[in-house]
Amino acid sequence: MNWSLVLKRNAERYPDKECLTGLGNRYTYRQLHERVDSLAQSLLDIGLGKGDVVAILLYNCLEYIEMTFAINKIGAVWLPLNFRLVSTEFSYILNHSEAKAVITEPDFVPTISSIQGELPNLKNFIQLGPDTPEGWLNYDGLIERNRGANPPDVEVNIDDLHRLMYTSGTTADPKGVMLSYGNLYWKNIGHILEFNMTEADRTLVVGPLYHVGGMDLPGTGTLYCGGSLVILKRFDPIEVLKAIDQEKVTNLWLSPAMTIMLFNEPTFDRYDVSSVRFIIDGGEKMPVTLIEKFKEKFPTAWFADAYGLTETVSGDTFLAKDKMLHKIGSVGKPVSHLQVRILDSEGNDVGPNETGEICLKGPKVFKGYWKNPDATKEAMRGGWFHTGDVGMLDEDGFLYIVDRIKDMIISGGENIASPEVEKIIYELPEVLETAVVGIPHPKWLEVPKAYVVLKEGAELTAEKIVQHCAKKMAKFKVPKEIEFIDALPRNPSGKVLKRELREMHARKGGSN
Repeated sequence: MNWSLVLKRNAERYPDKECLTGLGNRYTYRQLHERVDSLAQSLLDIGLGKGDVVAILLYNCLEYIEMTFAINKIGAVWLPLNFRLVSTEFSYILNHSEAKAVITEPDFVPTISSIQGELPNLKNFIQLGPDTPEGWLNYDGLIERNRGANPPDVEVNIDDLHRLMYTSGTTADPKGVMLSYGNLYWKNIGHILEFNMTEADRTLVVGPLYHVGGMDLPGTGTLYCGGSLVILKRFDPIEVLKAIDQEKVTNLWLSPAMTIMLFNEPTFDRYDVSSVRFIIDGGEKMPVTLIEKFKEKFPTAWFADAYGLTETVSGDTFLAKDKMLHKIGSVGKPVSHLQVRILDSEGNDVGPNETGEICLKGPKVFKGYWKNPDATKEAMRGGWFHTGDVGMLDEDGFLYIVDRIKDMIISGGENIASPEVEKIIYELPEVLETAVVGIPHPKWLEVPKAYVVLKEGAELTAEKIVQHCAKKMAKFKVPKEIEFIDALPRNPSGKVLKRELREMHARKGGSN
């Protein structure tokens, strides 16, 4: 069933019920359905259709949600872009995905225009807001030109591509995660069952909608059962508290970094947060002290510490409300229709409380990586998705996250692939070798640090490395510390021992 039919059903069942609110606008299900139909017809008119990839580059807004419905309605695939990226990163993703159109807003038009000549597949450029550049289409104009249209919902199969999301991995270039309609629906069903969600739920969206946290924890599930989304442009502790108080929000997703900022807001106690019945946390391992703090700030709510990945549309395990303190530090048990195994390096199951790689299997697990059969084969060994994360199951079957096999840095909920940063540093001719690791940070929990070995006789400053990286990648990926060393630690086979680099940083007291 096409994702757009969920909107059609809700517009028939709850026509005057509020569907989306935020940023000065409110749409009922009927209003959203009418706007989606208008947009879908206009997308057809400009030559888009089934299987075409349409990129979305926006801050959070109500239009973001209507775009996902309209793009899927015509059988196309939507591609959310991380707005923190820079032009070279956009160029790679848009070319690799073979995107046919991009929908963006004035803040990003200069960046997209600067690489327009590098994007042979991109034929349609659409902008929200006034003052549309020459050669671009106006988003509001596309909706107005087909008011009252009623194009058919294109028939799709459960394995057809619903969404394409690029995520940092263990390679220098991001990989395109192919999410199917089946992945989305089984994810929604799992979350609805887990949290007893109904049409009465009101989800506050504060994470970026290009991220599974913002879109799917539990946003798409809320829409599936006829609930409402309250959307903020970006995370701000006071705006979050105001929204909870005024809109009577029942649930939301927060990264640990967001949770820290929310709890540290001095005006917290001025707001009524009693409407919140659950908060999903995820993105990185949650400090136990924050979980204890949660009980003080939200005494009646369920803090659902979670584990999940882009490849599974997020939210694979949740810690049950009655286990919040008894199993503190655990990310709980898997949702319905998902299996979890812990395997050793030989592919054998380990015993209770023994560590190994977390492997997942079920209909919410992704189709594979776009145009990357080798990476897909490696990830899906033996029919199980090998996450690259180290964990253990206790004697009661509760999952604990221990470490990461992948050298992934997770900063404020954002994935940073260390090879991607290393690749940029290697462009500097003075660099002999480099290794990037995550180090603790009081706000973002983890930030990248680069260890650099210079060629004999070469001179290079930390400032020059940072400036070079800042030109080539998103700000959150740029190393926050640079340390020059004589040689990188390696094992007998020559592999860089990044664990030793992290330990080296810790022994120095966390700073150079």
